[in-house]
Amino acid sequence: MISHILIKNFAIIENAEFSLYPGFNVLTGETGSGKSIVIEAISLALGSRADSSMVRTGQDKAIIQIVGHIDQEEMIIKREISASGKSLCKLNGEIVTLGELSLRCKQLADIHGQYDHQSLINNDYHLSLIDSYNYRKLDPLKEKVASLHRKYLSLKKELSAIRLADAERIRKRDFLKFECDEILNADPINGEDEQLSEQISIMQNSEKIYNSLSELYETSSESDSSVMDALGYLMRKSETISDMGSKFKALSDEFSDIYYRFEDLCHDMREMKDNSIFSPNELDEALSRMDLLSTLKRKYGGSITDILQYKENALQELSDIENIDVHTADLEKDLNMVTTELSLLSEQLSALRKNAAIELCSKIENELKELSFNNAELGVEFGRISEEFSEKGIDTACFIISTNIGEPKKHLSKIASGGEMSRIMLAFKKITADYDNISTLIFDEIDAGISGIAASIVGRKLKEISKNHQIICITHLPQIAAYGDKNYKILKEAHAGSTRTYIAPLDEQEKINEIARLLGGASVTETILKSASELVLTSV
Repeated sequence: MISHILIKNFAIIENAEFSLYPGFNVLTGETGSGKSIVIEAISLALGSRADSSMVRTGQDKAIIQIVGHIDQEEMIIKREISASGKSLCKLNGEIVTLGELSLRCKQLADIHGQYDHQSLINNDYHLSLIDSYNYRKLDPLKEKVASLHRKYLSLKKELSAIRLADAERIRKRDFLKFECDEILNADPINGEDEQLSEQISIMQNSEKIYNSLSELYETSSESDSSVMDALGYLMRKSETISDMGSKFKALSDEFSDIYYRFEDLCHDMREMKDNSIFSPNELDEALSRMDLLSTLKRKYGGSITDILQYKENALQELSDIENIDVHTADLEKDLNMVTTELSLLSEQLSALRKNAAIELCSKIENELKELSFNNAELGVEFGRISEEFSEKGIDTACFIISTNIGEPKKHLSKIASGGEMSRIMLAFKKITADYDNISTLIFDEIDAGISGIAASIVGRKLKEISKNHQIICITHLPQIAAYGDKNYKILKEAHAGSTRTYIAPLDEQEKINEIARLLGGASVTETILKSASELVLTSV
């Protein structure tokens, strides 16, 4: 509830400060005294948008401060509006954004004007009223729907991203496949380039190598005075003295070993000589292979090891890309399952809402009858949202009403009479106030367009609601003011060339005098005072 209000330099209010109490608080005043300005100031403090034109002329800034309580926790709300257009919001001494302030204050108070645009003509509010009425059954299901809807959106987003990337994925897949095929077809082997470089060097110098080997071989074993012949002669000579002592035997063995080793060397020289002649095709093939390996090095790394590692990485990436089809199929399967479950739960939620709407409408119709709508029929027109699903399910809801026999039900916004709308709103509030968790209800001249018995009924309803909620009501009707637990008068006076408004609490006699003024206008007689007193007594 709201316990204290301070308004400073706001419009024609120079400095107004007053306390409020539990129950039914009534504010009255003459036309033009600034009653609606008080409500506008409270609305700004609770988070509505500011207008610098509301700063009192000649002042730098306006200040509205409210002290309230939510669940025994004190809230001090301060709103400053400067003439330059800047606005400052504070909650319990800390600066907060306007959005944060508005969200927090929704739990504290709800303001209703004579057409209650904030609530009754807002279809989103209609759906929340129904959900709040049967929250014990609806809330668990709503949480499941909201959770599934988040998963549904996530899967759709992921699938959409994959599909949007399909063209790029195909291009990337084809490019990787080309690279992998190029390396696989070349089939490079570690160390191959070094061996190939040596082979090419040999083939390019094959003539020189052949001539040198030929001369070596001929001198070693083919000429008339070859090295082999000389070694054979030496070996045989050494054998003639080999049995004359161990030293001579060792010498003979050494010559024999040299001879046979040199014979093997000559054999190797012959083979090298015979194999040192290469065809031009063999050289071309080697050079082409070397050129291919060099190209692969330039594209995929500086060595064959780098090329082979690049191939492994590319094959893994290619596998991942090709497996995306499997992932896409899994996502589509998951999305179908979530869609089916979400559709089922949304239909269940819709059915529960429709049952709740029937009960709620029946209770509100009973209240309407007490507010002189004897033939009123209230219903809810359910529709389906334009999207497939939302976090709240699939429903739209709109309260429709017929106030007279034979008339079709219409949207609440089509009710022409402000007085009718005031009473309809009260009927709603009488039922919904117990479960909407808002401690303070503020009514700004919701009694416009009504009088007589209807006004007394409205006053009684406000009094009933005030048993469980704090009510702050601005009215011009004595029948409503008489029900006040605490009454205030909004006064305007001219002083020193300026106009100011202030709020004065009324004692019991002052309350009667004010109600007499509302009854009789400028001329208050003893008879009117007596009528005012009786009106207060009958309203207890």
